[in-house]
Amino acid sequence: MSTGSVEVVYRGIFQKTLAKNICRGIVFAAKKDGKIGIAFGRYSDSPERNGIPAKQFAVVADTEDELQEHLARYEPTNNDVTIAADDTLCKGIESWAWYGLQPINKLLAEGGTLLVTSTQSHNKLINFIHRKGSPYNLATVKAPASFSGLWVYKDDHTDVRLLGALAKVAPHIMTLDSILTVIADQWKDEAKVASAKKSFEDTQTIPVSADQGNDEEPFSFDMPGWKKMEEGLVIRGISQEQQTIAGRDGGYVPTRNETFKKFSTRTMRPVINFDTCTKCTLCWLHCPDTCFDITPDGFYEANMEACCGCGVCEAVCPVRNCVTMVNEEAFTDNASQWEMWTKDKEAYTAWMEEKISNLPVRSHGFHHVGQYAEEITNDSD
Repeated sequence: MSTGSVEVVYRGIFQKTLAKNICRGIVFAAKKDGKIGIAFGRYSDSPERNGIPAKQFAVVADTEDELQEHLARYEPTNNDVTIAADDTLCKGIESWAWYGLQPINKLLAEGGTLLVTSTQSHNKLINFIHRKGSPYNLATVKAPASFSGLWVYKDDHTDVRLLGALAKVAPHIMTLDSILTVIADQWKDEAKVASAKKSFEDTQTIPVSADQGNDEEPFSFDMPGWKKMEEGLVIRGISQEQQTIAGRDGGYVPTRNETFKKFSTRTMRPVINFDTCTKCTLCWLHCPDTCFDITPDGFYEANMEACCGCGVCEAVCPVRNCVTMVNEEAFTDNASQWEMWTKDKEAYTAWMEEKISNLPVRSHGFHHVGQYAEEITNDSD
């Protein structure tokens, strides 16, 4: 039996059309190769929310029986390829909220391939990715994350480039010739055919051993036995008492779910200049996820485990460059910025300026009419 499966992990709303095009292309290519395939979505909020990790799958088999046997599993855990359409997803994903943070390679079969769109090196990506406990391969398509919107598609060839790379890392799922034919038939653009072919030639793959990667323990839980299960679905309420942070005397921290970490939604994070902060409270008031803590000295600090990276705080802040959204790939942890600042203000200022000045801001889709045309012009320059 030669069934092959691919999961595409993408940013909800922003990359929905991108993921759909990839899985659709896989199924059409399988048909060209005389196989049968199906594509479907799963694991996303309904309706999808901006940035929430979501998934689509494509399964290819030689026969209908093989295909149905694979689909009979509720949750595929042996995907030949996992595609991460945004490299910040390598830090972990939480697509169902209650499910907890999970490694990007969790559903990847031993010896399978994690295929990522990224401008970062393989080694840097491996530092973000949780250890799998079994060997797998890491392949990259050199590209920034492709963001647009639910109905507005950023047609920058990311879809066909990933399809070309997929043909290289998993030729048993689809061949290069079949996908090039499909792109010519479906996309009707010779430039995209050329992009897929070049991606096939340029894609680099390295082996990752079982003990390589981030050694952080991802979220886990024990399923209750039948003697402990309650009637119906029970969700315990969260106490309204104020939380406290060890080492802090004073301030205010809103109550939060200990297991729900929204940072997997984030592709940008706010960097705060406490020296220019006027304590106006606007970031605290307008944050849609209540991620700001009030510090003992009256400043407002974004809790990086609760922050989803929406950028509202930057938009409402009245002080120029007091809050700046910075590409998430620049950070390796969720440490407190306020604690860094109080410990060593000079070192924090240097850290803050380095983050803001040397790294590009990652845009959450389109903010104004004509932005895509402007980006294309800038890229061509």
